[in-house]
Amino acid sequence: MPHPRIALAQIDTRVGDVDANAAAVLEWARTAALAGADLLVFPEMTLTGYPIEDLALRASFRRGAEAALQRTAKALADEGLGDLAVLVGTVGEKLVAPVHEPGAPEGPRRPTNQAVLLQHGQVQTRYDKHHLPNYGVFDEYRIFASGDDVCVIDVQGRRVGVVICEDIWQDGGPVSQMDENEVSLLVVLNASPYEEGKGYQRVELAARRAHEVEAPVAYVNLVGAQDDLVFDGGSFVIATDGTVLTRAPQFVEHLLVWDLLDDDDAPARGPVAAPLAPDEEVYRALVTGLHGYVTKNGFHSVVLGMSGGIDSALTAAIAADALGGENVVGVSMPSIYSSDHSRDDAQDLAKRIGADYRVQPIKAMVDAFEAEIPLEGVAAENLQARVRGVILMAISNREGHLVIAPGNKTELAVGYTTIYDAGSIGGFAPLKDVDKSRVWALARWRNNAAIDGVFGPDELPPIPESSITKPPSAELRPGQVDQDSLPPYDLLDEVLDAYVEHAEGRAELLARGFDPAVVDKVLALVDRAEWKRRQYPPGTKVTALAFGRDRRLPITTRWREP
Repeated sequence: MPHPRIALAQIDTRVGDVDANAAAVLEWARTAALAGADLLVFPEMTLTGYPIEDLALRASFRRGAEAALQRTAKALADEGLGDLAVLVGTVGEKLVAPVHEPGAPEGPRRPTNQAVLLQHGQVQTRYDKHHLPNYGVFDEYRIFASGDDVCVIDVQGRRVGVVICEDIWQDGGPVSQMDENEVSLLVVLNASPYEEGKGYQRVELAARRAHEVEAPVAYVNLVGAQDDLVFDGGSFVIATDGTVLTRAPQFVEHLLVWDLLDDDDAPARGPVAAPLAPDEEVYRALVTGLHGYVTKNGFHSVVLGMSGGIDSALTAAIAADALGGENVVGVSMPSIYSSDHSRDDAQDLAKRIGADYRVQPIKAMVDAFEAEIPLEGVAAENLQARVRGVILMAISNREGHLVIAPGNKTELAVGYTTIYDAGSIGGFAPLKDVDKSRVWALARWRNNAAIDGVFGPDELPPIPESSITKPPSAELRPGQVDQDSLPPYDLLDEVLDAYVEHAEGRAELLARGFDPAVVDKVLALVDRAEWKRRQYPPGTKVTALAFGRDRRLPITTRWREP
């Protein structure tokens, strides 16, 4: 008897677009059938996209998803794929109040996070996720009802257990019952958002579960981006001894095929994609995040201010990699304080990435404004920055580009940005969760990747060297540099990492040897800037604690970090 062939389809879905997602299921089923698959496993919430959040609470949406599920089952059979067992994620329903008397009205129904087995033109089995995460980016406990059944399916005479994402992160529950059912394989449907270092956590966890159930674990993960979340794929199969038997690459759609041999045989091995180096992993996450946000919101191009500085340079390079340089509009908006080298660097950058480069001086606009309302000091500086924001929004309205903001996490943390200016205005902020020190590291990596031919032969490094090496400056007054009012970025980022990422308070920071004056200044800046952060565009989450998603301070003048 031939061994069952398992196919894991890590695909990119779109929240709410059940018809497009169902079409993708059919497309990948055809590919899996050609590869000889007996079982095809898709990620969590495939038909609905993930996270659907409060869409799940709409009965009309649940009905639409169920109709798409039934059409997909029939379409698979109509195309001669009825023998292929297809596990697909969707939103289900569960009756949460029993009917006590015959003829009494049925109780309310709540949505469930569901895995469904489609075969022979019909729904064969349904499984509702047990453990509903309610931390970090997750809000499932509020939205979904939990399941309580164990799901084991038959694939070519072999018993295969089925669970969904958080079900393997929590001890107990359905996984603890799999050993009683003597499964030959445990498959896990996932929509596990990316954050740096999480891939290793998934592998270690899956290894523990494989040892627990005494069977390999096949882990399929979503890929692509939705809003500020990125899903990196990286699907894999792991043996009971923790050996990765096969693994898909990150940040691309991929079909991973693996044979389930007899229980007494050494497990089959397949291609193992090498894990990405940390800087490349973060960079590709940022590219994926921007591409997903732009395209899933119906845009095809972006516009940003090109100042010649490191933040706008890296943002432009990411945009070019995500959308193609021809779909990036870079606008230089020099003032009387803009240096020649900044304008030259911006023009050089645009040429390197193939962007549509424009120059729009702002002096006449600033003069016209100040003729009506005379301004001095910081107010005059901020006027220059906000005029640039108005220019970008005007071009966006006229031509249909999405404005993207180049501000980074360090600036956002300490409020070192002018609200409504070219650095903070727009629909998306690719570097929102990337600190300044990492911005320089990613720029270096991207230029070296060009030299190494990672993105194609004969590519020029996209970022001018002088944009990386010159002191950062907003250029809103003569001789201005960031370090006039901020600690050095390496020190600043170290303090911010401890305070923001690791939740250390003033006492812990002082105990680590930081200068009290630096600590007090940084903490005060962070606490006072919350009102700005709440108005900042969304941006790709790449760390464990991202502003907006994971960390918020109360807007109050009374609370201070002790």
